[in-house]
Amino acid sequence: MSSVQLQDFAAGWVGGAASVIVGHPLDTIKTRLQAGQGYGNTLNCVLTVYRNESVAGFFKGMSFPLASIAVYSSVVFGVFSNTQRFLSQLRHGDPSHTPVLADVALASMVAGFVSVGIGTPVDLVKIRLQMQTHPYIEANIKIKPTVPGFPVYRGPIHCFRTVLQKEGIAGIYRGMGAMLLRDVPGYCLYFIPYTFFCGWITPDGCISPNPSSVWLAGGVAGAISWGTATPMDVVKSRLQADGVYLNKYKGTFDCILQSYQNEGLKVFFRGITINAVRGFPMSSAMFLGYELSLTAMKRDQTETNP
Repeated sequence: MSSVQLQDFAAGWVGGAASVIVGHPLDTIKTRLQAGQGYGNTLNCVLTVYRNESVAGFFKGMSFPLASIAVYSSVVFGVFSNTQRFLSQLRHGDPSHTPVLADVALASMVAGFVSVGIGTPVDLVKIRLQMQTHPYIEANIKIKPTVPGFPVYRGPIHCFRTVLQKEGIAGIYRGMGAMLLRDVPGYCLYFIPYTFFCGWITPDGCISPNPSSVWLAGGVAGAISWGTATPMDVVKSRLQADGVYLNKYKGTFDCILQSYQNEGLKVFFRGITINAVRGFPMSSAMFLGYELSLTAMKRDQTETNP
C-alpha cells in the first residue's frame, strides 16, 4: 500500500480522536435519553446527570472510544478515500480524478459496511458504561447493581471481558443489524453532503477547501447524517444497553416492535435534537482533523521529496 493510501488512514485517526473529545458529553446525554427512562427532555437529562454524577458523568465510557474510535475513523476514512480512488481508476483511468456522485455514494456505503465490524463492539462497551449507573425501570420495579453504589463494570476492558464471557461473540456484536441499517445509508448522508457543500463553499481556483469551509461543510453534513439516522440509532442504543441488568429484546425487529407498542412512534425520534446538535461539532472536528492532518502530511512529503 502506497504512502498516499496510508495517509488517509492516519488522517482519519486524528479526526476520530478530535471528534470523540468534542462530542462525548453530548453522546452520553443522547444515550441516556434513548435508552434510559425518567429524564423527560434534554435539559432535564443534563441537569440530572450533573446533579447525580457531576461533570465526570458526562465523560463516562470515553477512554475506550478515544482509543478505539480513532482506529474506527481511520478505517472509515481510509476505506472511503481508497474506494473512491479505485472507482475513479476504473471509470476514468486516473485515481485522482474528481469522483462522480455515484462513486461517492458507493464508497460511502462500503465504508459504512466495513465500519460496523469495528464500531459495534466499541459502541456496545461505550453504551454499557454510560448506562450502568442508570437504574433499570420495568413495571415499576427498580433493579440496581448487586452491590449498591458500585457499577456493574469496572472499566472498558472489564466490560468487554464480562460481555464476552456471559454472552459470547454474539453479545459483543449485539445491535449489529441496527447499526448496519443506521451506518450504510448514514455514511451516504455524511460524505455526499460534505463533498457537495465543500465544493459549493470553496472559491473557484482553490485546489483544496480552507479550514472554515471544512468546518462548516463537516458540521452541516454531521447534523444531516445524525438527524436522519436517529430512528435506527435509538434501536441500536436500546439493544446495546439491554443486558446491563436484564435481557429484554430478542433482536432488532423485536426491539422496534416492543418500543413502538410501549411508547408509540415518537420513541424513534427520541434524542433527535441532541443527535443533530452534537453531529455538528463532532463532524466539524472530525473533518477538520482529517483535512488538516492530511494537508500537513502531504506538505511534509513534498518537502522531503522535492
